[in-house]
Amino acid sequence: MPFIPPVTKAFMLICVGLFCLPFIYAPFGQMNFMMALWPLNSGRFEFWQPISYAFLHGSFAHLFFNMFGLWMFGSELETIWGGKRYAQLLVASALTAAVAQLVFTLLMGSFAPTVGASGALFGLLLSYGLLFPDRVIMPLFPPIPMKAKYFVAIFGALELFLGISGGSGIAHFAHLGGMLGAWLMINYWRGSRRR
Repeated sequence: MPFIPPVTKAFMLICVGLFCLPFIYAPFGQMNFMMALWPLNSGRFEFWQPISYAFLHGSFAHLFFNMFGLWMFGSELETIWGGKRYAQLLVASALTAAVAQLVFTLLMGSFAPTVGASGALFGLLLSYGLLFPDRVIMPLFPPIPMKAKYFVAIFGALELFLGISGGSGIAHFAHLGGMLGAWLMINYWRGSRRR
């Protein structure tokens, strides 16, 4: 089993645990309902949701791919940055993803909730591309070896295109918001080092 550092492991265990709880004890489904990110105009929005939604997932495939990406990109980033800085980036990405999704649902008049660690994962993806731009990775989709910087650029452009075209039920602007949060956090750290 490959090494998984503590913050990444904790995040993964919480996500898997919250996904499994409603199968073990049905009333936990109501807790998940309250932890999802509800639109501001839905009447169900609560202050904790811009963080709690990131620990929930709508299906096994959703959970699997997010946890796989978290392990693939997050483990190395946490090893390099340390747990505190890595956790800061995860939180920043999840929060900016939530803000982007709240703005989008408000503008679109949507009342659908959002769940998933995808915003935080896209923040990790951008961070990985910035730290290791020339490292060749083999994504699952498409299974073509490519440099990390191209992979990030392709996925960012794809999210923007799919978000504008709409209708998929996937929170594409939340993904872009997660990338923005990571970019802002990394630039903040770089600015702090220069002072």
